[in-house]
Amino acid sequence: MSRWFRFLFAILAGIGLGLLYGWVINPVEYVNTTPDTLKMDYKTDYVLMVAETYQQDGNLSQAVRRLAILGVVPGEITYQAIIFAQKVGYTDADLALMRRLLDDLQASPISQETPPP
Repeated sequence: MSRWFRFLFAILAGIGLGLLYGWVINPVEYVNTTPDTLKMDYKTDYVLMVAETYQQDGNLSQAVRRLAILGVVPGEITYQAIIFAQKVGYTDADLALMRRLLDDLQASPISQETPPP
């Protein structure tokens, strides 16, 4: 019985010390990060949301500003998002929205440079 007691005590002590270290001694520090540090799947979701908004309001300059916070030329990030979306299986409707946005970005001179956010 003492062998099981020592085992359970060691497990509970390890959990307790781990929680103490993680919550009190060295807790996670949340910092403000920029959207350009997102992984590509989140960037693709963001581009899709911008494309959906663009579908509704038709405001290309606003779409360019929204895409510019990703830190890349809007046409380039939209193209990368379409490639990624095809790989992971986005729906045809979503791909069509992003392609329309890309076509309009490529046809417009305002989207060729990254404006300040």
